[in-house]
Amino acid sequence: MMKKCAASLTVLLVAAVAAVAAEKRPNVVLIYADDLGFGDVGCYNPDSRIPTPNIDALAQHGIRFIDAHAPDAICSPSRYGLLTGSYSWRTSIKEGNPKPGDQPWINEGRLTLPGMLKNLGYDTAVFGKWGLGADWAPAAKVDREGNDISAAGIDYSKPVFAGKPFGFSWEEVHLWYGKAYFEKKYPCHDVPGSQESVDGGRGIWSCAAFRTV
Repeated sequence: MMKKCAASLTVLLVAAVAAVAAEKRPNVVLIYADDLGFGDVGCYNPDSRIPTPNIDALAQHGIRFIDAHAPDAICSPSRYGLLTGSYSWRTSIKEGNPKPGDQPWINEGRLTLPGMLKNLGYDTAVFGKWGLGADWAPAAKVDREGNDISAAGIDYSKPVFAGKPFGFSWEEVHLWYGKAYFEKKYPCHDVPGSQESVDGGRGIWSCAAFRTV
């Protein structure tokens, strides 16, 4: 009888803890930046030459981790590892980044970090650089050749989603590409409303069609 009582109390205790945890569910903010060193952020290095007061405030009122490792040396494979918990080279792409116009790098149905949080009742969102492919198929024109993402190959009156199939409730992302490679392969200047800029040798192409918040 005592064992049954203890077991019942344990179950009740676990249920009570779970209920409290649900009521006090913390916000989760991930800021993933290229070329950011451990000592660049003030909460990790008081002598940093870069003021980061907002990030420092988040750290002060949250949890600060001091042992983390990037799963790859470049951006897209690192984001793949962060979102899936798996090395990117376990997929068909063994090195480098997906090419412009590629379908999603993450396999359909794979559990991701945002998907897991969404299953726990969170609203999830992604903003900024993506670089993990997008679901071009619904907007692809019948005569599209290869991965052409110019207006000749894609109907930009239709939505093109990148993060939503993988657990994000909202997304506002832009594609990025090697400028010389992209201009040669997939010219985008014929897309109405598109804007192009260059940052550090990379070309950035943004279009209202991707603003799917």
